Amino acid sequence: MHKRLSMKTYPLTTKLQEQVIWFRKKLRIWFGKNHRDFLWREPIRSPYEILIAEILLRRTRAETVATIYPQFLKKFPDFTHLAKASPTDIERIIKPLGLWRQKTPIFLQVAKAVVENKGQLPTTREELEGLFHIGNYIASVILTSFHKKAEPFIDVNMARVVDRFFGPRKLVDIRYDPYLHTVAREIVKNKKDSLMLNWAVLDFAALVCKATRPRCEICPMKPQQSYRLSREFLYWVL
Repeated sequence: MHKRLSMKTYPLTTKLQEQVIWFRKKLRIWFGKNHRDFLWREPIRSPYEILIAEILLRRTRAETVATIYPQFLKKFPDFTHLAKASPTDIERIIKPLGLWRQKTPIFLQVAKAVVENKGQLPTTREELEGLFHIGNYIASVILTSFHKKAEPFIDVNMARVVDRFFGPRKLVDIRYDPYLHTVAREIVKNKKDSLMLNWAVLDFAALVCKATRPRCEICPMKPQQSYRLSREFLYWVL
């Protein structure tokens, strides 16, 4: 049985809130000038199309996902078509991305849950994480894109940015660290642009705050960045 993840919170101090506000402002400005353009980020995209992209993106470079994304949507344009697919049908398309055995059950489980629930997805994290193979990240994507809730897309990239700017988390496992989750949720808490802010953090991690050889010389966060002041943070967050 899939174990639901604990989502404890961490107390937000006034100083931490001020840091988040400053960070969010700088991030919006940076993203406006430096964002990456991908098909799934177009305004016309439906929540279904956004979810498909985010499942494909798990532990896979966005540029690689872009090569098969149109083909996937052509073959499976909605949940109904996806729910009728066989694992082989899906794997045939996504195999070039790698991790096809992990991603295929996620596609099928979500699609079948929607069809069985008359076109609806669960509206709470508890219900979503109760679905087999649905973890914290995909639950957040569904809550944000389908239900207009402000949830952070926490992966190793977002964790790295939070660690370096706000200070390192206490737990190794990013799924359970209350400090990381609280700060990340505070960054994306504005419902009107939560999806954009999530993408902004992920683009920033990919283009500037890289795991190795981070581009600190062009980082707009330099004036208040913890990582800049303490290079040993690199060994905490790689």
